[in-house]
Amino acid sequence: MTKAEDVWDLSQLVEFDDPGYIMEQLSYSVKVAEEFRDKHRGKVSNYNSKEILEMLENVDAMELQFEGPLLYSLMKYDADMHADSAADLLNRYQITITQAQQALAFLEIELGQVLSEKPDILNDPLLSEYKHTLERIQRKIPYMLSEEIEQVMLAKDLNGVQAWNKLFGDWLATRKFDIEIEGELKSLPYTEIISYYMSPDRDLRRRANEVVYSTLSKDKLLWASAMRAIMSDHVQVTKIRKWPTTLEKSLIINDVDEESIFSLMRTIEKNTPVLHKYLHLKAKVMGLDKLGNWDIEAPLPNAPDRKFTWKESRELIVDAYTEFDPEVGAWMNEMYERNHIDGEVRPGKRSGAYCATWHTGKSAYILQSFTGVMGDVFTQAHELGHAMHAYLGTRAQKPSNYEISYCVAETGSIFGTLLLTEKLLQSAKSNEEKQSILAFVLDDFGEAAFQVSARFFFESSFYEAIEKGQFLDGEKISDLWVAARDRIYGNAIEWLPVMRYWWTFKLHFYMPIRRYYNYPYVYAQLFVYAMYKLYKEQGKGFVPKLKALLAAGSSKSPRELSAEIGFDITTEEFWQKGIDQYAEFIKMFEETL
Repeated sequence: MTKAEDVWDLSQLVEFDDPGYIMEQLSYSVKVAEEFRDKHRGKVSNYNSKEILEMLENVDAMELQFEGPLLYSLMKYDADMHADSAADLLNRYQITITQAQQALAFLEIELGQVLSEKPDILNDPLLSEYKHTLERIQRKIPYMLSEEIEQVMLAKDLNGVQAWNKLFGDWLATRKFDIEIEGELKSLPYTEIISYYMSPDRDLRRRANEVVYSTLSKDKLLWASAMRAIMSDHVQVTKIRKWPTTLEKSLIINDVDEESIFSLMRTIEKNTPVLHKYLHLKAKVMGLDKLGNWDIEAPLPNAPDRKFTWKESRELIVDAYTEFDPEVGAWMNEMYERNHIDGEVRPGKRSGAYCATWHTGKSAYILQSFTGVMGDVFTQAHELGHAMHAYLGTRAQKPSNYEISYCVAETGSIFGTLLLTEKLLQSAKSNEEKQSILAFVLDDFGEAAFQVSARFFFESSFYEAIEKGQFLDGEKISDLWVAARDRIYGNAIEWLPVMRYWWTFKLHFYMPIRRYYNYPYVYAQLFVYAMYKLYKEQGKGFVPKLKALLAAGSSKSPRELSAEIGFDITTEEFWQKGIDQYAEFIKMFEETL
């Protein structure tokens, strides 16, 4: 039986596509991690550079050995959350990750001791490939706990904050939303009803928003409990680890500094009038005095009513990447050829989209729900930009040097959407089509840079309220969200009353290991838009610079990678370059009116 071209083939990840075999491999991975622990624990402080190198290479080998079964277990569940066998695999995956992390908890602690006692070891040429990996561990030294406490922290997370995260995904995957469409009452899964957010029918867009958020708001008690648990846990862990602020953990994970991020957020807040200008222009095109929240990302009324087939989307995107660089274009085509993209819309499938790097296969896998609207084509181009990053990074780096900062992780993906934008604008057959393409790009930047900044302000205010001893129920959390939202949008938008419960659905707020998940998107938007300006100036001469940045993985910090192409991310002047490119797109849009 021929496999559908829009359904991924996960069998390539494992030697045997059998749940029993996968379970065995997951159990075996824990055994191998424990054997590694028994071999090295308590001895690392006495190791010389050669012994440390061999140990780190062993860690990378372990990750590659079990990467396939781990990815398979996670993605099998995301593909069908309703399947009992997939749920069993996910449960075993979560247990495996926790047990393996517990077994390896000693490693960073003991390496930290070595780096504290012998800091010059960082400059040993023998360890040059792992230098930045060790520098990142060195940054964690002041906040490390004992091995026993680290193990307890991992154990409490498994059935604590991680359980809230799983509940969120499970709940959303089983919800049905009732809405009347063309006189017929339909009961739709979340992944399908949100497609109507982009309907050309303004009333249908509004009703889709009302149905989703009124349904979500009915469970505000549940989601307030989840948010309080996850956020309060982070506040307590911040105190236990003696992080100076609740932001510090994310700065360490993202390999960035407070100076750069605060400079970024100040730039955003100073430039909200630029966003408002575009929102007013879009309202004018739509014949409105003011946009409703259901109009912010909606297609323009005169936009061509075009649906893309899977084949058309593939050809557009592969051509766009090929024109940028033939090698990259060939890799993107390979993603389709090997069935590494799952675009089928079906019940039980995880909402949203993502790209998972497959280091062993020097490739990637993509999940999305493809309905054929232009937004889905952009999503596909975005996720394939992550795949471009994976193809370059896995060929140049070992796993230890591919723990990419979330700030850098969005670089290839956003650049890919700009390449698609160029391609679509070049082939636009009318002024209306060009206008609709530009509106889509401007809407996307407004969401990823400005609206996501509201999430940063919201999360910050949540922690501040907890520290003040405030009890945050659903309504108080909603007040915090509205305050943060209005800090960005002012009075430029009309909001449905139920939109005060927007926070209830956002997966990123429920991901306990990813506090402050939001600002890396803002960072990436402005960073890539600034790079795009450079690309337009330098043409093909810029291509090797981007490929080198992506190939570097996490072997250098974002600040170092930026400096290599002439950027200083600590200054507002740099971040303004990204805003200026956004303003150029607004000018192009205004010229179409």
